[in-house]
Amino acid sequence: MSMPQAPEHPWVPMDDRGLAYGDGLFETVLVRDGTPLLWGQHMTRLARGCQVLGIPLPPRDELDRLPGQAGPGLRVLKLILTRGSGGRGYLPPASSLPRLRWQAMAFSPQPSRWRDGVRVRHCRLRLGIQPLLAGLKHLNRLENVLARDEWADPDLAEGVLCNSDGWLVEATCMNLFWQREGRLETPRLDDSGVAGTLRAALLEHLPVSEVKATPDVLAGAEAVWLVNSVQGAWPVARLDDAEGARLASWTIGRPHRHLQAVAHDLLEYPMGFAE
Repeated sequence: MSMPQAPEHPWVPMDDRGLAYGDGLFETVLVRDGTPLLWGQHMTRLARGCQVLGIPLPPRDELDRLPGQAGPGLRVLKLILTRGSGGRGYLPPASSLPRLRWQAMAFSPQPSRWRDGVRVRHCRLRLGIQPLLAGLKHLNRLENVLARDEWADPDLAEGVLCNSDGWLVEATCMNLFWQREGRLETPRLDDSGVAGTLRAALLEHLPVSEVKATPDVLAGAEAVWLVNSVQGAWPVARLDDAEGARLASWTIGRPHRHLQAVAHDLLEYPMGFAE
């Protein structure tokens, strides 16, 4: 199976189903000097997404060559895989020729957010419930776009999202962890949300319980973190409601550093600022 790839063929035709319907998947991978971090987790999630959507998975050797083309230094490699063109309206074609595009961009993390923590808020938007798509990083991310549009304050780093049943799910582009009574917990993602690759790796390396929890659990937690495979782990220093009123605050210290240290070891990020 031959798939055109960027940057040689960056254009996408108007009848591409990813452009028209969000019919596709994407992965955002941290690459250090041509070596991808958490590559196995990214490929596992991409394969699962292809299986659920019924899109042929590109040959693994073609995918494995892409990080080496990202360039030197710290880069972010974004892969976009669509079903390609064809079909009548929403009806997918009987056989499809997927379209793979990729782009690599220079990246610099924000160590101050690792060290000092971040301020976050609850969002008003509620995520829809769709178990079939839960966990996938599909291209239809309008909920996340609308949630992120709820604030413009640069001091607010992220927004926390619940689903329409009121259960905690994630942040707009990061996964959520907290410590309660000494136990590490993260929301179950059976009905909504994106199962991040750093989240998957942390579940493999730490004793974390996947739970259903209401948003009030965060204000009473001993520590809260936001994580993803590009930014690493941000400890939360302050939590606001959707109107900007403070619900809770934390002094970032030793309790926040254990999960962060494991996350940063997985991404080869420094921890020299830890207490």
